[in-house]
Amino acid sequence: MSTSTITKLALAGLMTVSIAACAPRRPVEGSTGTPGPVANVPAYPGPGTGTIGGGAIGAAAPGSEQDFVVNVGDRIYFDLDSYAVSPEAYPRLDAQAAWLARYPQIAVRIEGNADERGTREYNLALGARRAESIRNYLIERGVSAARIDTISFGKERPIAVGSSEDSWARNRNGRTAIASGAQ
Repeated sequence: MSTSTITKLALAGLMTVSIAACAPRRPVEGSTGTPGPVANVPAYPGPGTGTIGGGAIGAAAPGSEQDFVVNVGDRIYFDLDSYAVSPEAYPRLDAQAAWLARYPQIAVRIEGNADERGTREYNLALGARRAESIRNYLIERGVSAARIDTISFGKERPIAVGSSEDSWARNRNGRTAIASGAQ
């Protein structure tokens, strides 16, 4: 990976974290109490998913890709050498299924990712199993299988640069990307 690409990835990550840190939280539909993080989901993305809240209310057009990323969340994280969806990921995936039910014209692509350890072939297979696990979860929650494609990027698209436990944990993820139909 070139220095320019690494720099761009680092800047994009820094901007995302900065925006998220300054944005007010909003309650999840049907919740009671004050706005804030949902269901004690950890803010750090370790093997969990991070909080579902985030973004400024009204900052994204309803049904847009930005709405999905900011107000629902597009990524869950996996344990080392695992493709099992953890209970910490359920709130995020349930929110994704509810959002997709609200916008039935939208199709998604689930992207499976792995950390840098292991062979290219192993990580591509692991990423494929992770993407398929997310797909199956969403189908079980009522999302039509025809609206969901999967792809594995293995270790080819890291979101965290480095060879540390923190970087590896962030790179073991599955991302739900809007493929078509968003506003």
